[in-house]
Amino acid sequence: MTTVVRLETAVDLDEPAGNDPRRVSAAATLSAVLDDGRRIALLNDRGWDTTGKWETTTVDEIENTALTVVGPDEPFDGQTREEEAAAHWRHLAAVLRERGVAAGPDTLRTLPHAVVLSDRLRNRVRRA
Repeated sequence: MTTVVRLETAVDLDEPAGNDPRRVSAAATLSAVLDDGRRIALLNDRGWDTTGKWETTTVDEIENTALTVVGPDEPFDGQTREEEAAAHWRHLAAVLRERGVAAGPDTLRTLPHAVVLSDRLRNRVRRA
């Protein structure tokens, strides 16, 4: 049986708003990494755009922001943080189940989670 061994968020440059190349803009995809090496995208619609400049942005800041944008999200409509987090992990488990991989929400919540920056993004931070 295939199992999920870790979560991975891949981060790359995104087209900056207004085409301002100094403005920080990134796209993030959260994937489950399986024991056979395959990756299953769980969230591929995440990212951020800030008024911050590349000159003052660090790799640590990008990694921390990436972990934030892939969730769990902030609670809304009277939900607690715990309720929002539980819904987040249930959703990710459902995405995996649809792809034929069994992994419960509690298992996903406890997996190691790596952030991997693209070479383009790393080069952009270095040039700044």
